[in-house]
Amino acid sequence: MSPHRDEGKLRQVAFVAGTTAGGTGAHVRMLAAGCARRGMAVSVFGPASAAGVLGVASLPGVTFIPVEFGGRPRPGDVSAVLRLRRALLSRRTLLSGRTPPSGRAGVAHAHGMRAGALTVLALAAARDRPAIVVTVHNAPPPGGGVPALIYRFLERVVARGADLVLCVSTDLEQRMRAAGARRVGRAVVPAPDAPGGGRPGPTDPLAAAAAAGGRPVVLAAGRLAPQKGFGVLLDAAARWRDLDPEPLLVIAGDGPLAGELRARAASVGVAAEFPGRRDDIPALLASAAVFVLPSLWEGQPLILQEALRAGVPIVATRAGGIPGLTGDDAALLVPPGDAARLAGAVRSVLGDPALAARLRTAARDRAAALPTSDDAVAAVLASYADVAGA
Repeated sequence: MSPHRDEGKLRQVAFVAGTTAGGTGAHVRMLAAGCARRGMAVSVFGPASAAGVLGVASLPGVTFIPVEFGGRPRPGDVSAVLRLRRALLSRRTLLSGRTPPSGRAGVAHAHGMRAGALTVLALAAARDRPAIVVTVHNAPPPGGGVPALIYRFLERVVARGADLVLCVSTDLEQRMRAAGARRVGRAVVPAPDAPGGGRPGPTDPLAAAAAAGGRPVVLAAGRLAPQKGFGVLLDAAARWRDLDPEPLLVIAGDGPLAGELRARAASVGVAAEFPGRRDDIPALLASAAVFVLPSLWEGQPLILQEALRAGVPIVATRAGGIPGLTGDDAALLVPPGDAARLAGAVRSVLGDPALAARLRTAARDRAAALPTSDDAVAAVLASYADVAGA
């Protein structure tokens, strides 16, 4: 399955992404824009429903090509693999009426385990195929069951078929090596460039109202899905209701658990607000007394990088790539799923101004070393050149 080596291939890159939201979609959009700015012909393949989520259709120099495949295995997957194969190996013009020398994408870069496995299968045994790079963004869900079995199957397909596997955290690198991946590297994943040169925005009205009443804001943000552990956070919040004044818990984001989490907050009597998806996260962070990331499993969450930039005290779980971002000094880290330890860490930050100040300073220090978008694009282009032999 060794791809043909040809410098001309590096003029094109095809990204393959599924029905992803959040950090994965932002990462694909950032890489697509960066590669296009550097003169590459860039195409993005994915379900039509993902076009808006990825936000790539309006990027200069980037072509979105719909190829339907679902987020989970389904009977139509054989057809999806064939459609993706035809699209990736097509000799049609993909950008501005110009066909590069090979007529094909020099590198096919898939994001996520499912998109990666479908790309590997689509290009299997193809003559003169592009090099295959897969970025693994997330660990499997904890525990066993069908989802974990499916993940392990996809993991083996990617490990055996990709020319290079990039991982967002050390634990994922170890998993992919154990699965038999030939070449494994670290993905450089920056948070989106902060507006206003990284300065916090104006104070959010919701947080300002809490501050006017003397209530500290405990902020969490992310997709309202099982992975993020917001149910555990609500259980933790029930343990700090005795604080005076009682903190206001703000959980920003949307997702399938929105209704369930609201009902749970009401049932345990927690003072919580769910403002939905927000585009002013820097303003929310600037107003928070503590930011909490209660994830049960993780890759490398972009929101954590934003919290480090904001210099807010952080309480997080020791999951996936989180400890690698914060180190031991820029956050209080607790085991995933432990509501008592999570509540205790939040109480420590709220009750100890000196500790909060140390965490703020450490967060800003860690933020100074975070990668930029330019760093990420330069790193991935170096990976492409290496894997394509140019």
